[in-house]
Amino acid sequence: MTQPGREFDIGQYRIQQEPYYADVRGEVGLFTTAAKSRMPVMLKGPTGCGKTRFIQHMAFRLGRPLITVACHEDLTASDLVGRYLLKGQDTVWVDGPLTLGVKHGAIVYLDEVVEARKDTTVIIHPLSDDRRMLPIEKKGQIVEAADDFLLVISYNPGYQSVLKDLKPSTKQRFMAIEFDYPTPDIETAIVQREAGIAQDVAVRLVKLGGKVRNLKNHGLEEGVSTRLLIYAGILMREGVATERACDVAIARPLTDDPDMQRSIMELVKAIF
Repeated sequence: MTQPGREFDIGQYRIQQEPYYADVRGEVGLFTTAAKSRMPVMLKGPTGCGKTRFIQHMAFRLGRPLITVACHEDLTASDLVGRYLLKGQDTVWVDGPLTLGVKHGAIVYLDEVVEARKDTTVIIHPLSDDRRMLPIEKKGQIVEAADDFLLVISYNPGYQSVLKDLKPSTKQRFMAIEFDYPTPDIETAIVQREAGIAQDVAVRLVKLGGKVRNLKNHGLEEGVSTRLLIYAGILMREGVATERACDVAIARPLTDDPDMQRSIMELVKAIF
């Protein structure tokens, strides 16, 4: 939230340099059309497959500010909308990130929205249909969304459960773009560019990623993300031994099971 007494500058939320993103399944065109049509967007996909990088890329591409909210179980409606705060002897209203985005025509990105309490996510309903308005109950106001305002949410369907899932009444307000790990050739280009490593090393890391993801149905809860492959590549570029880099950037972040860690490291030895 903005601090009381300070003039708000939406420019601080603009992406200054274009983040690299490789279009995998036409999602850039889909999102562009949705933004033009003021259609709320839901990004679905596993951890580390590029959802956040994608939204940063699109905010830059569309020339819109991006306000990101990392959702968690203690997130309240006031955290999103705003609250009254004491300033000296006065009580002043301070807009929350959602209200700022609504007023200033930003893209508001609610990351991992299922982590937020259901009574909190309900407040986005009037913004995600043709009303495009945000009720601020504490002020007795209704704020109409600026033309460029766009609501985007994301979540990982692999973690959904009875307690951690979006209500159908919420899901059906959004156009959904499915994300998955890129194809090997695209992922190789991403890892090579982002980690700054040779192509042959990137090819092997991506091959390792594919093998590790095959372990998901054999005791591994989540496949290795493209992000972790990049981390391993960066460590290798900086002189860390290959096995050590893959151990600390891939095996240990993925699992605490010693047997599974050994299985991953056997794959590393076989590929490198």
